Amino acid sequence: MILSDVSIKRPVFATVLSLLILVFGLAALLGLPVREYPDIDPPVVSISTDYTGAAAEVVDTQITQVIEGAISGIEGIRSIESSTEQGESRTSIEFNTSRNVDIAANDVRDAVSRISNELPDEADPPVVSKADSDARPMMWITLRSDVWDSAELSDFADRVLADRLSVLDGVADVRIGGERRYAIRVWLDRERLAARDITVAEVERALRANNVELPAGSVESSTRDFTVRAEGRLSTVEEFRELVIRRDGNDLLRLGEVANVQMGVESDTSRLRANGLTAIGMGVIRQSKANTVAVSDRVQEELENIRKTLPPEVTIAESYDESIFIRASIKEVMITLAIAVSLVILVIFVFLRSWRATLIPAVTIPVAVIGAFIGLGALGFSINVLTLLAVILAIGLVVDDAIVMLENIQRRIDDGEPPLLASYRGAKQVAFAVIATTLTLVAVFVPISFMGGNIGRLFAEFGFTLAAAVVVSSLVALTLAPMLCSKWLKHSPETEEGHRLWSATEKVLNGLTHGYERMLRFSLRQPGLLLGLGLVGVVLIAVVFPKLPQELAPIEDRGVIIMPVSAPRGSTVEYTDHHVGKAEEFLLPYLEDGTANRLLSIVGFRNEADNGFMIMGLAPWEDRDIKQQQVTNELRGKLSSIPGIRAVAVNPPGLGQRGFNQPVEIVVGGPDYESVQAWSEELLERAKENPNLLNLETDFELTRPELRVNIDRERAADLDITVEDVGLTLQTMLASRQVTTYVDRGREYDVIVQAADADRATPEDLGQVFLRPREGGALIPMEALVSVREIGANPDLRRIDRLPAVVISGSLADGYDLGSALEYLNNLAVDNLPPEARISYKGLSREFQDSSAAIYMTFGLAFIIVFLVLAAQFESWIHPLIIMLSVPLAVTGALFALFWAGISLNIYSQIGIVMLLGLMAKNGILIVEFANQLRDKGYDVRDAILEGASLRFRPVLMTTISTVFGAIPLVLATGAGAESRASIGVVILGGLVFATTLTLFIIPVLYNLLAGFAKSTNAVAVELERQAGQSGGGQGLATAPQKRADDF
Repeated sequence: MILSDVSIKRPVFATVLSLLILVFGLAALLGLPVREYPDIDPPVVSISTDYTGAAAEVVDTQITQVIEGAISGIEGIRSIESSTEQGESRTSIEFNTSRNVDIAANDVRDAVSRISNELPDEADPPVVSKADSDARPMMWITLRSDVWDSAELSDFADRVLADRLSVLDGVADVRIGGERRYAIRVWLDRERLAARDITVAEVERALRANNVELPAGSVESSTRDFTVRAEGRLSTVEEFRELVIRRDGNDLLRLGEVANVQMGVESDTSRLRANGLTAIGMGVIRQSKANTVAVSDRVQEELENIRKTLPPEVTIAESYDESIFIRASIKEVMITLAIAVSLVILVIFVFLRSWRATLIPAVTIPVAVIGAFIGLGALGFSINVLTLLAVILAIGLVVDDAIVMLENIQRRIDDGEPPLLASYRGAKQVAFAVIATTLTLVAVFVPISFMGGNIGRLFAEFGFTLAAAVVVSSLVALTLAPMLCSKWLKHSPETEEGHRLWSATEKVLNGLTHGYERMLRFSLRQPGLLLGLGLVGVVLIAVVFPKLPQELAPIEDRGVIIMPVSAPRGSTVEYTDHHVGKAEEFLLPYLEDGTANRLLSIVGFRNEADNGFMIMGLAPWEDRDIKQQQVTNELRGKLSSIPGIRAVAVNPPGLGQRGFNQPVEIVVGGPDYESVQAWSEELLERAKENPNLLNLETDFELTRPELRVNIDRERAADLDITVEDVGLTLQTMLASRQVTTYVDRGREYDVIVQAADADRATPEDLGQVFLRPREGGALIPMEALVSVREIGANPDLRRIDRLPAVVISGSLADGYDLGSALEYLNNLAVDNLPPEARISYKGLSREFQDSSAAIYMTFGLAFIIVFLVLAAQFESWIHPLIIMLSVPLAVTGALFALFWAGISLNIYSQIGIVMLLGLMAKNGILIVEFANQLRDKGYDVRDAILEGASLRFRPVLMTTISTVFGAIPLVLATGAGAESRASIGVVILGGLVFATTLTLFIIPVLYNLLAGFAKSTNAVAVELERQAGQSGGGQGLATAPQKRADDF
């Protein structure tokens, strides 16, 4: 007994089953998180270590490589990437997705703690965090005031606001942009030091020794107990000025006599402006596994609380928020979903011409769609752009089974059967086809869920959502749909008066059906002509495919433009900031005319004074007529005209990619920096010959001016001065050494000692710093011990998987696709670099390479699985072959549609092509299954396929048009993320229209040629029954009764 039998006999059971699906689905839906994409972020742990003043080569050798060696044995590491700059080491460890990020972080902390004694004493302790060390803030919040200066704003942000935001769930860090952290600056005067016969080291020792606070014990009496605390801490500028650093008889030498002591800031290498006005920014960095929308909600809620207590002279605003696009994209998808549902219901009504009949497949839409969320909730998935995109595409699929069921039952009613009997027999007649198509579609979507790499994880929720919706729709089609048909359907009113719509549409459909029958008869008489036409269509794949541009994902209008800025290496923050201001002059008019509403400019982020970036947020999509991509192209020309800096306008990446990197990123690795630098330069020069590769550069440039100080060790030893003395003195005078601290309002701030600006303006000034021998004596000038030469150094050393590496990055000219660019670069590397050079990719380039191989394997796997599923269902190898031979036509139609629409072959369009495999197999199943049933009744092959194809023409046409109309809103989509939705919509639309038109004829022709070689599905059972009857006196096997003629 099949489900339809039970449901027709027990209508309450069928109703309750659907209601339970709705209830559990709604419960799951309300509990699902909302995000842009599925949670594909790998567990990432970063280690940051500061070594103030140390050159990049020193930091790389003494810190970065030591840390990499300590962590390399940790379980589950996928990749290690390190970046070393002057005074800073950053290492990011990406783990396999199966690893828990908290456990991974603990393992990293344990490994780092074991080698902490191997790191330089002057280096700060390594900081381990659960975020990528190169992670960019997902939000920028800016503070402005016309009363407070930048230092006051920075201190308020650091002391009050940053702590409140950093403790929010999902926030990894809050970085201050344009920071002016208070510090007491001790500007040493080398001439006064020499005149007073005192050295830098002696000033440092005096500061440390006279600025301490220690517990002194307690005083106990018979009645009271006192804790004694010696107040030895200094807290004001005046107290530091009056600090005695040496006593000469009756004379006291105070710090203020050899240095200018003043309240200042730790560093002046960062500037920030919001909409062209000076401000302080707080960059919110989310944890590697945190939900962007959820974190944004928590931050905005906390900002509302902050605004209630904010001083009136301070304003706070959100200058950048990644969740804006996510929310807008989700909203657009929901609108598209509503339009798709409306169009599909309208198509059904036009075909059925009855609201009563239309309601039956329409009811399956909410039940199937909402029921799919039960599986999403059970697996911990989320509501995101891809799951909602799957729901939109499922709209046309979930009604298919109900349409097939409804059309068959209605046909039997029109032939004179009562609705109850027609529902009972009609449901049994198409049950196999419903189950077969469901299994086929699931067989297509499940391989999508198991694609490898980040792209595989990205589309796992997409494939599972489609599969779940199709399974639930099949269940509803076999339970609720036949029950409702038995209650609601009645004889068609084509002969009644007043039903003009019925009569008109029936004439059109009958005309189409009769025309199809005539053309089908002709095709069966001339099979060579039609098969030749189909072969030409398949051959055209080879013609169109190479002409399609290939990329990971289409460039989306995300409502924001990123503009990295780089000045010549070694430029000051004043130089970079001045030129960024020139760039802002091109951007501010966009704010004035309403095209943009936010502009954020940051110079010296991460204390790199020679670079920065600008972020321009565009007006909401409905409030502007120009697309983000057009603005980006305009800005590229304008920004390239600014002399003195290199500024590039970049469209932010999609598909879960973070950061502001270029689309092209190829990595050259090798045994040492000298080799990889030479190889990368060779590859770079060759690549520049391609005019379609723009803004090519490497991250290894020996252009940062550096003074190398060579110490005469023998001379220093003769004078009783150690290399350490020389190094520490230079570090203090030149690198702003933090010597001690002071406390203000409960927070500790640095006291920084450094040479005055005038005493470190030229290389010759280094020689006029004095040192004292260890055993005492006269001061010795530095120039007696050292020689200075100027060289060009690389400010940033990169290591990938523990090997020195150089990254070549660049952008693409309009019309030049990423696939062509990577193929060109790979060929260059093979032809010009030695075998020991290791070539790999980063960012979008790596994901494109991974996804390209994965999607073809997925298509092949889906093809094989569908073929095997059909073979098992039909108990034949011939029938699946007939059905699957129509699939290449769908690919041809999809590729032509992409070509005509000017859309690239990307991950979205590729997934659409995989979907077509199941959609076309579904149509073939409907035709072949009915022909097989008629053959079991005694029809010959030709008559069976003629009758079966004619009977199935209308439902095939109806299901195809409903799926096409479900895809039309994707093709015509506007607003946030429309480009990605259009890619898959065009594939579905073009592939279905082209392939369905041809396969309505090709499948019958193939069936007529090949089906004669296949036995009936019941052939073995019939033979077994015959043999059992012969040997058992004709009693047979007591199997279920054979299908009666009146079941058809």
